[in-house]
Parts: sequence; structure tokens; C-alpha cells
Amino acid sequence: MSYKTILVHIDSGKHCEKRLEVAIQLARQYDAYLVGLYVFSPYIPPGYIMAHMGEEIGAIQNKIAVESMSRAEEVFQKQISSAGLEKVEWLTAFDDYVNAMTLQARYADLVVISQSDSSDASGVAMDFPEHLVLTAGRPVLILPNVGDLPSVGKRILVAWNASQEAMRAVSNSIPLLRSADRVFVVTVNSKASKNGSTPNENFIRYLERLGVHTELKESYGVEIDVGNELLSHASGLSADLIVMGGYGHSRLREWVLGGATRTMLETMTIPVLMSH
Repeated sequence: MSYKTILVHIDSGKHCEKRLEVAIQLARQYDAYLVGLYVFSPYIPPGYIMAHMGEEIGAIQNKIAVESMSRAEEVFQKQISSAGLEKVEWLTAFDDYVNAMTLQARYADLVVISQSDSSDASGVAMDFPEHLVLTAGRPVLILPNVGDLPSVGKRILVAWNASQEAMRAVSNSIPLLRSADRVFVVTVNSKASKNGSTPNENFIRYLERLGVHTELKESYGVEIDVGNELLSHASGLSADLIVMGGYGHSRLREWVLGGATRTMLETMTIPVLMSH
């Protein structure tokens, strides 16, 4: 398995350049096609305003969309040209961010986005990352808004709890795990099975068969929440990537995140690859 198509979210925000730089590095590393997607999500005003100014508002939004997309494409092409990348595709969509990204994610092996930032002027909704993680059906690499990213995937922390989501995240990250310098498997309060073995032992053997050599770090009796425990381990191990399952469920048409997933999306300090 390798990454043959990488989808990166492009917008007019201040974090886009760093996001595209990481996506370019990954595309070069895996000789993958890099697809940049710019989404313009129109603001729909109240009905009484649309009744009087519908056509005028539509025309203004279309003008803004064309200008914004043109500027974004110019920056995208300039950065791509400087990197010397040739396997590139540029796409635009006039739609909801999650809908557009989810559709294109179906045709990608990896999706690259950024953590939410209320101070960013891109117009992307604050709940964009969590919705995309839970609906895309593909692995989503989320980059933090703070700090530099000299490397992504050299020292990987795998958050393991033997769940379906965790296993999917691991399966989706095999190319990264195989090329990493060191891989740490971190478990929090794991329990032995009826036959005396632990899911950790079985998991380590599974990874070894795939050519991934790991170091197991087990935590017991943890009093802080799991999300902060993982971030603490990541800092202590100098990890530059966390691989973990994205947990959540739909309730009354709204997505409700698990505690560790929410903590990670809100307070991440290094990139996180999530799968649901």
C-alpha cells in the first residue's frame, strides 16, 4: 500500500501555505498525485433579504468567488512550481466545505487539512475538521496551527485501544509507519483478555509482520483524560505525528465527538492522522 493521490484543502487563510508545503512533501515522498481543492461556501442570508436582494447578492457572491479562487490558484501554482512538482490537479467547488471535501476525498488516499482557527479569515467553519473526519471515510491528516513542522512522520505515536477506529487509522497509515525512524505504540489503561494475552501484544506482532518495528508504552491508572495523556506522551517522545481513531456518532442530525477526539482537535501540538 502507498499513497497515490493526496487531497489538500486550499483556502485564503493564513495556514494554507504551511498546509500545502506538507502536502507537497508527502506527494514527493510517495510519488503521488497532489489534488488541491478550493471551496467557496456561499453565505445564505435570511429569507426577507433574499426576497428583496436575491439576484444582487448572488451576483456579488459569484464575483467574490471568482476573484478568491483566482488568487488561491495563483498562490497554489506558484508554490507547486517552486517545489518542482508535476503530478498536480487543481479543483474548485461552489458548495458546503464538508460536502465538497467529502466528495473528493472518496478519490484520494489521504486528505490534508488544518486545525480550526477562529482568528483565521478563510471563512471555514470551526467544526469543519470534526465533520470531515467523521464523514469522509478516508484518513485525514490535520495540521496544528501553532509551531513549525520540520518533519511529519519520522517519529510516530500510535494511539492503540483495539477499537475498529484505531485499527482503521493504523491501516491507513501503513506507508508512514513503514518509513518512520521510530514508531511508539501508546496504550492507556488497557486490559488483558480472557486468555491472558493483551490486545497490545497481538497488535505489536501484527505490525512486526508488516515490517513496522515498534516500541510499546503502556499507561495505567491515568487520572487526566486520554487526549491530554496522549499529547503528554507525544511531547515526551518528541513525536512529530499521532495516529489515532476519530470517535463520534450522529445524534439528532449533529455529530457528537468522543472526548479524546475533541481534546486532540482543540489542543493538538503536532499533526494528527485520524480515521473513523
